[in-house]
Amino acid sequence: MIPQRAVWLAAWPVLAVFVLSNAPTPLYVLWQRELGFSAGVLTVVFACYIAGLLGALLVAGVVSDRIGRKPVLLPALALGIVACVLFATATSVLALAIARFLAGLAVGAAVSAGMAAVNDVAPGRGKTAALASSTAMVLGAGLGPLLAGVASETLPGPTVTIFLAEIVLLASAAVVVARLPLPRPRSATRAWIRIPDVHPDGRGAVLRGIAVFAPGITATSFVLSLGPSVLSELLGSTDRIVAGALAFVMFLGATGIQFAVRGLPARTILIAGAASTTASMAALIAALPTSSLALLAAAAVLAGTGQGMGQFGGLTLVNASVPANRLAEATAAQNVGGYVPAAVLPLAAGFLSDATGLATGATAFGAVVIAAAVAGGLVAGRGRPTRQEAASTGLRNCAEYSR
Repeated sequence: MIPQRAVWLAAWPVLAVFVLSNAPTPLYVLWQRELGFSAGVLTVVFACYIAGLLGALLVAGVVSDRIGRKPVLLPALALGIVACVLFATATSVLALAIARFLAGLAVGAAVSAGMAAVNDVAPGRGKTAALASSTAMVLGAGLGPLLAGVASETLPGPTVTIFLAEIVLLASAAVVVARLPLPRPRSATRAWIRIPDVHPDGRGAVLRGIAVFAPGITATSFVLSLGPSVLSELLGSTDRIVAGALAFVMFLGATGIQFAVRGLPARTILIAGAASTTASMAALIAALPTSSLALLAAAAVLAGTGQGMGQFGGLTLVNASVPANRLAEATAAQNVGGYVPAAVLPLAAGFLSDATGLATGATAFGAVVIAAAVAGGLVAGRGRPTRQEAASTGLRNCAEYSR
């Protein structure tokens, strides 16, 4: 049997790529000051990241299932290194946008091929693989901004040092990928580039996951894109360590909650995730008129736990429902469903903030996400259990009857 530590080692490339995904967050205020762009332009730069991610998801999942994980992951890690070089040397908004786009491509490959590779290393350990993949994603996403904030305040080269360190992480991830004992692909011939087509057995699972994951990751996307602006303009804090720490505690919450709920049924996890996202946006709306850093921090943590539970619950259902040779594509489909609103809604909030003020834009954003999270909780609660959930319930009932 594969040692459990090997499962977590297989998740290292996912973590390394996700450190890059949010490392720019506390640095936006520096680039805004140096290059002179508005909140709307900032969210466009952030949207370039999600555009790259979605583009990769349209290709990486299908290609990974067809030709293997390594031929997708190794080029993706190389693109991440190129993105680091562009970030470290950026002198224009265009350079930042290209760097974010390339980072999105790398993350899209890690989300689909990387997470599927973790499951390949751990056959028969679907929940362990889902936990390793999901926690690697959110822990990396939280470490990136924290390290960037601390490095930019305490070390020379505030917009350079973190990306030099990230190059080292990505290079180490490439070594891990090259050594992973991955099986040969078993996918039938299908189109190379298309909207991910989920295996019929997993469509309900993917939809239930999206219903909760999408509002959760949209909430965290706001904190990552406009959170530093809220801190600076409305709360009067310009410390980049605070901005990085805010993102870190958000994803620390997302990491910790997955360990806390791992023994619960997926349906319960998803409903709790929807409730957490709803509470997060209520806290955000309350933080704005009161200029409360405590409420903003609570909003960030609750957004993280909402995303974490939506992501983990969805991945658990997918891993239990979808054949291994279609797993990367199903994972890609779930992430496409989550990241589309995570790009569109913060972008709309950014331009609305330019027109009406940051407080108004953030309040409108929070109200829309609350509505989406409540609807997502209803979808998750009404969905049919997967065969694995039903079997588990049957075994519990038999055990109770035998007692």
